[in-house]
Amino acid sequence: MPEIELSAGTLAYRDSGGAGPVVVLLHGFLMDASLWDAVQADLSADHRCVVPTLPLGAHRHPMRADADLSLPGVARLVAELLERLGLQDVTLVGNDTGGALVQLLMADGADRAGRVVLVSCDAFDNFPPGLTGRTLVLAGSLPPRLFGLFMRQMRLRVMRRLPLAFGWLTRRGDATTARWIEPVTRVPGIARDTVRALRAAAADTAVLHRAAQRLPAFRRPALIVWASEDRVMPPAHGRRLAELLPDATLHEIPDSYTLVPLDRPARLARLVRDFTHAPGRVRPGAG
Repeated sequence: MPEIELSAGTLAYRDSGGAGPVVVLLHGFLMDASLWDAVQADLSADHRCVVPTLPLGAHRHPMRADADLSLPGVARLVAELLERLGLQDVTLVGNDTGGALVQLLMADGADRAGRVVLVSCDAFDNFPPGLTGRTLVLAGSLPPRLFGLFMRQMRLRVMRRLPLAFGWLTRRGDATTARWIEPVTRVPGIARDTVRALRAAAADTAVLHRAAQRLPAFRRPALIVWASEDRVMPPAHGRRLAELLPDATLHEIPDSYTLVPLDRPARLARLVRDFTHAPGRVRPGAG
């Protein structure tokens, strides 16, 4: 993976290259770019896919001691990455807390985004999201060393499949989630970063509620993709986002939990591909 030095530290990312539409794919807490492996493999045939591994717990390089790892801080880091790579008119795609980052960028204007895709993600008052998110944030109150030790139990499949871990996030992606656990259990600096990010999340649980108030001003095309059986991100939130955004289309996907890129990657890639090639149209009287 190529790496880039940003204000917060060294960020690894994938870039498929190519001359097609640029799609930037964002993941959530305790995940890395591999969330998008199958979707990227599909889309790369006719898109340029840029997939960063963000400092949210499965990253490879500890961030600088003064890095802002709050959710708005990580959103600004994404904006910095787009600027440094010279990317314009991108389609921003976010799943899980990656979708929260997209919303924060939208609320600030998202100058480099021509379109956005929100895939089963934190929204409104669901932050931290569900039992999974609340458990993770609670664990973030531990000192970094103890947090790393706590996360070691997630090496056991029986623990990963609990509802308070990854059990309600994915039906089929356990092998991928097992790999995500490794950095935070092996590298003290990663555990330190993760605890800082989780404590920042706990300190400002209204951040997405405030962002939602500014979303109607985002008049570019938006695609809302939600898992109809999601137990962590309420499907009603997907419908609410679709109503809130002036130029939004909603698709609900069955047989999937929150991590649609793992559970239904072909279906998601097809929806994104159709979206990037479709003309946007603002609904009359919206916004």
